[in-house]
Amino acid sequence: MSEKIRIVGLEEHVALPVMLDAWARAGVPQTPQLGYGDDPVARRLRDVGELRLADMDDQGVDVAVLSLNTPGVQNLAPADAVSLAREANDALAEIVAGNPRRFQALAAIPTPAPQDAAAELERAVTRLGFRGAMLYGRTGDVLPDAREFDDLYATAARLRAPLHFHPQIPARPVLDAYYSGLGEVGMFLAGPGLGWYYDLGVQYLRMILSGVFDRHPELQVIAGHWGEVVLFYLDHAGIMAPAAKLERPLIDYFRQNFWVAGSGTVSERYLRWTAEVVGTDRMLYSTDYPYTYGTRTGGFPFLDTSGGVARTFLEKAPFTEQEKIAIGSGNWDRLTGHLAVSHAGR
Repeated sequence: MSEKIRIVGLEEHVALPVMLDAWARAGVPQTPQLGYGDDPVARRLRDVGELRLADMDDQGVDVAVLSLNTPGVQNLAPADAVSLAREANDALAEIVAGNPRRFQALAAIPTPAPQDAAAELERAVTRLGFRGAMLYGRTGDVLPDAREFDDLYATAARLRAPLHFHPQIPARPVLDAYYSGLGEVGMFLAGPGLGWYYDLGVQYLRMILSGVFDRHPELQVIAGHWGEVVLFYLDHAGIMAPAAKLERPLIDYFRQNFWVAGSGTVSERYLRWTAEVVGTDRMLYSTDYPYTYGTRTGGFPFLDTSGGVARTFLEKAPFTEQEKIAIGSGNWDRLTGHLAVSHAGR
């Protein structure tokens, strides 16, 4: 009889009251996608109790690794980002402590204050027991390959704490150049329709080409959405490596510094391609809850993880049983298990 696959979902979003208040004060549009109002998505974002647990059971997810929904604290003033990151992380730690069998967490990091970002990562990992952090690409107009983030990356490498990157809406000049003139659908195209993934994929390439991983060869990054488009162009993009004077072929960075998850896009084609490019030993699992849950996805069944789809997608994958177990949770335990052990020993 096959062993039951344990599934840990890594990109499982939560909207905390402290962040909703902060975004409202900052003038961020109060949309259901951020957690405002009574829309099913908003209610699920805010819930960390019976509703979320029932949905996890319905999906077939055993553990949800909670993180703030995009853009976290990264577009706030530096002082606000520091205090709110600490408050949000303390709140996430309380949620996890209330149900450690079903919840883990990724920390919010105050990248607007780079001098405090590394310290908050260390606190979240060593004192709060987090399994890494969730970042959201650029900070204001500053891209993640900037040297000012080297202390953060060095700390993550030293702790062996992965950094999961999540997209956010592209910068205004990009919106104006590529997504204007289409009305409401233009913003969807700029975001989860397509723009998110190109935007963050380019940032990944910038991190590699600017030497971030040569300076921090042990740094581990988690890429959602099947690698944010980049995996499909690596054979071609590799021609840039000599000009950038990289220490390794471009594809080696993705096979040694990146881990890839599907973020609720239950596409077997993307699954097989990811396995071919980076290998099943670098693949993780995520559902992008609650954005892919139920029938609110506008008729795109490959974005619906409800009704047990999150589990059956993996169970029916064209891999060996051991590979499925590794993707479901084994690779995550291998990547972050030492953090749980070290925290428990404190």
